[in-house]
Amino acid sequence: MYEELSIVVMVASLLLGAWCFVSATRHRWLDAAQVVALIAVELVLLAQAVAAIVRIFGGERPGQFGTFVGYLATSVIVLPLATLLSFMERTRWGSVIAGVAGLVVAVLTLRLRQVWVPS
Repeated sequence: MYEELSIVVMVASLLLGAWCFVSATRHRWLDAAQVVALIAVELVLLAQAVAAIVRIFGGERPGQFGTFVGYLATSVIVLPLATLLSFMERTRWGSVIAGVAGLVVAVLTLRLRQVWVPS
């Protein structure tokens, strides 16, 4: 794991989550800028996953390999699934779904950092 990239992911996803919760408190669904931000955070998550996979194939192995792979896969699929659910629920609850997904991504990235202890 690259520390700088994981910090960017955590900060961006927390900001995105907060932004979505603000929309929810205003009884609004996601606007176009928030959807673009969801896509941008997902692209950074994909870059993080590719970087981790490259390091694994380069010979580094996290101590808890199965746990790491599970967290990595989950971190990549959470935002697209939440966005899909949000599009199905075009009320303020769609914003809540996206906000919770932002928080979940931050926690998953933190766990990835904790599990990444090369053996």
